[in-house]
Amino acid sequence: MMKRGILVIIMMISTLGLYSFKNNTKDNEEVKTSYASYYHDKFNGRKTASGEVFHNTKLTAAHRTLPFGTKVKVTNLRNGESVVVTINDRGPFHAARALDLSKAAYDEIGNLRTGTMPIEFEIID
Repeated sequence: MMKRGILVIIMMISTLGLYSFKNNTKDNEEVKTSYASYYHDKFNGRKTASGEVFHNTKLTAAHRTLPFGTKVKVTNLRNGESVVVTINDRGPFHAARALDLSKAAYDEIGNLRTGTMPIEFEIID
């Protein structure tokens, strides 16, 4: 029983670590770190929350609260590659991830075989 309690505490601490936020003192904009995944092919051709039809070939993403049309620069923390996406949907519906990227956006900065990647993201004016 004690081991299980310790395991739960460790899991809670590591989950909180997924949402570290830091300020970019260079230009005073907020930069956030989290994880991103990508849309499954079954969503291709379906309407997004914004009313647009989703296409896995476009550079788009889902975020829980950012306004539709917001441009976001997403950087893969493993390799430093970046892509700019447009928010056109709501999600992801997983607490440990901040963005769901289209396959095209994910493939531009990461390897589709990984499924998720650590990212840094910031709103672009």
